[in-house]
Amino acid sequence: MGLKPFLEPWVWRMAWRDSRTSRGRLLYSITSITLGIAALVAISSFGDNIKVSIHNQSKALLGADLVIKSRRPFGKETLELIRSLGGEQSRQVNFSSMVYFPKSGSSRLASVRALDGDFPYYGAIKTVPASAARNFQKRGTDALVEDNLMLQFDAQVGDSIAIGALTFRIAGRLKKMPGETLAAGLIKPRVYIPMAYLGRTKLIRKGSIARYRVYFKFDPERETEQLLQTIQPHLRKNRLRADTVQERKERLGRIFENLSHFLNLAGFIALLLGGVGVASGIHVYTKQKIGTVALLRCVGAKAGQTFAVYLIQAAAMGLAGVCLGTLIGMGVQLFLPSILSDFLPVKITVFISWRAILLGASIGLVISLLFVLLPLISVRKISPLLTLRSALEESDSQKDPLRWFLYFLIAAAIGLFALAQTRVWYQGLWYAAGLCVAFGFLTGMGKLLMNLARNYLSNSWSYVWRQGLANLYRPNNQTVIVMLAIGLGTFFIITIQLSRNMLLEHVSLASGENNPNMVLLDIQADQREDLRDLLKAFDLPVLEETPIVTMRLASIKGRSVQEIREAPKPDIPHWALRREYHSTYRSHLTNTETIIAGTWQGKLNQRSDTIAVSLEKDIAHDLDVTLGDDLTFDINGVLFKTRVGSIREVNWHRMQPNFFVVFPTGVLEKAPKFYVLVTKVPTNEITAKLQRTVVQKFPNVSTIDLTLILNTVDAVLGRVAFAINFITLLIVLTGLMVLAGAVMSSRYQHLGESALLRTLGASRAQITKILLIEYLFLGSFAAVTGVLLAVAACWALSYFLFEAVYLPATPIILVGPLVVIGITILIGMLNSRGICDRPPLEVLRSDV
Repeated sequence: MGLKPFLEPWVWRMAWRDSRTSRGRLLYSITSITLGIAALVAISSFGDNIKVSIHNQSKALLGADLVIKSRRPFGKETLELIRSLGGEQSRQVNFSSMVYFPKSGSSRLASVRALDGDFPYYGAIKTVPASAARNFQKRGTDALVEDNLMLQFDAQVGDSIAIGALTFRIAGRLKKMPGETLAAGLIKPRVYIPMAYLGRTKLIRKGSIARYRVYFKFDPERETEQLLQTIQPHLRKNRLRADTVQERKERLGRIFENLSHFLNLAGFIALLLGGVGVASGIHVYTKQKIGTVALLRCVGAKAGQTFAVYLIQAAAMGLAGVCLGTLIGMGVQLFLPSILSDFLPVKITVFISWRAILLGASIGLVISLLFVLLPLISVRKISPLLTLRSALEESDSQKDPLRWFLYFLIAAAIGLFALAQTRVWYQGLWYAAGLCVAFGFLTGMGKLLMNLARNYLSNSWSYVWRQGLANLYRPNNQTVIVMLAIGLGTFFIITIQLSRNMLLEHVSLASGENNPNMVLLDIQADQREDLRDLLKAFDLPVLEETPIVTMRLASIKGRSVQEIREAPKPDIPHWALRREYHSTYRSHLTNTETIIAGTWQGKLNQRSDTIAVSLEKDIAHDLDVTLGDDLTFDINGVLFKTRVGSIREVNWHRMQPNFFVVFPTGVLEKAPKFYVLVTKVPTNEITAKLQRTVVQKFPNVSTIDLTLILNTVDAVLGRVAFAINFITLLIVLTGLMVLAGAVMSSRYQHLGESALLRTLGASRAQITKILLIEYLFLGSFAAVTGVLLAVAACWALSYFLFEAVYLPATPIILVGPLVVIGITILIGMLNSRGICDRPPLEVLRSDV
């Protein structure tokens, strides 16, 4: 066929003239793809905005040029190194503690941060009033308190807040800290105090869990990255970590690039769904033009010319849809920063990203052309003899090799896009395969519905039911298209809701009737008996009392940790090598643990025996060790050589202390340690009283209320779900447009059928019932199929990603399909209104 027909002026004039009566219908069919294009343009532009904003505000992300971090107080050698580095310096100590509001008598676990110096050096702390950020270190016992925390307890500036043994005055509401997000403070809200008063709180003792940081600001000409390389040997030797502006920028860039890729993959689904709508609309349009095409062939037009006429029409409308989608996407990108602002550490500078616009428009144009070509290629097969035959006669186009080539191109486009949006190639392939399975399953269910309606209609059924079901397999029906539109929309909506519910359900199970819901942390040895007596006074049980010893790995299978870390390609993750292990010792397993390899050893009988420890299965995998391998742990400078005696599977979803490493008794009893107590509190009132008493009598002890955590997790997931639901909304709207387009495309057939039925004596009520039955079955099959796909997807997420037992949310599974069915019937009936208003003779004469 070639490109020659597209160069002929007659073809372009004919395309223009023939489209005059159908432009509105064509444009509606094509615009179903606009929302998908809008999603891609908006998300890609947003990603570019984030990338540029992170680059421009890179120093504010860290607040300094360099930060050195430690999990223990800096040693003498490190302090000398810090002094030798020069520049402006600020110190910060971070730790978790209960804070108490005397005015309301309420308490809450918070992240307390003692600060000394002018940090942040880049960016600014945002507080209300603004002067509090500059002055809280200069006015004695002043504190900055997270705005969310103050709202929770109705605290005001000027009120008191007790932290440990000292009471501070709230100098200001903390609104924003450079490089941190609002969402970061939801579980443990931040409270800043002057470093000078840290000691008077009496919260930092030997063995306390705290994080120590030093922030540096250097002269602009000083090369921070080069300096970091110079001091790296000392950092590794003393198990210190460092962060620079460049590293923070690259890390955040990767995080938000992954977010952008994820949202792009979701938006691409809307684009594909819109492509289905395009194919549906062009399919019906070409069926209506069969007579015109056959007539053109009779007067001498070649097959290539007639094909070019209608391809030009469809391509022109497709270009219009792409332009409209691009404009909508440019508008949507203005609102994305406000939707995701709680999760963004920088202020987004919004600008027009021509790269994103060209990329989204190009992908949209390619997809729209591929889906346009699917129904249009049948135009090549239309014979001039069809002018003497029924205008609805179908050609055998399924065997056309070009059609199968187009299927291949669409699958290849999906695969290439998925690979471009995922860092790991097999993840892209899984995404593409999952989409193909979803499309294939929905298409198969549509075909099944048609076959059931065709082959299992009973003559004993009422006329209305027989006619309504027969509509599902009538010539040129839209059953498969509607199934795809409704099913995919249902699939994604229900998947998101089920996933959120699944995460919350696992947390809820942890706080169930028979499970503990309160944990008391950081209990010193001399406080154990007093706290047990306190719980007894509140008539609360001590469900578990666990000692915790802090240690680090010194060697693995005879190789030192430093040697492993300095290897060109270390086969063990750095986090597993440098982390502090909070381990315990006991003689028994808990109900959250199961031995899957080796033998449990609960007691060391003789000092000369080899210490057999039990490792959790995932940490054993990360450390690349198995039964019988040697591990050496460093506990405050004392080395303990151990052997892997067993490997455990741990249920991390239960709210009780779980550990990577468990020692037998008879080894660590004399090591420095703190304790954790676990109890069950029956009511919120008792929880509040207990927390107040603990804060007042034991200020260093932290209490974790699982109910509060559950509510916080719900809030976080709600914000995340809202961001994802924004993209899902585009998918749903696209699905509704495709559904409405499919219904409108079949309207001409319903007009003809209703005219014939009315001529034969059918009443308006009977015709309405026939349409109602048709859309009821379409909506029911599509909704149930979408829910089945959603349940399968959530099971896969639960099994492979969360490694947990899948807990289906019955209300969502039952109510979701009912809502979808109702929407399907509503749209179907609204688009079918007026069918019975036109006189049958007028309809039959118009040869609809």
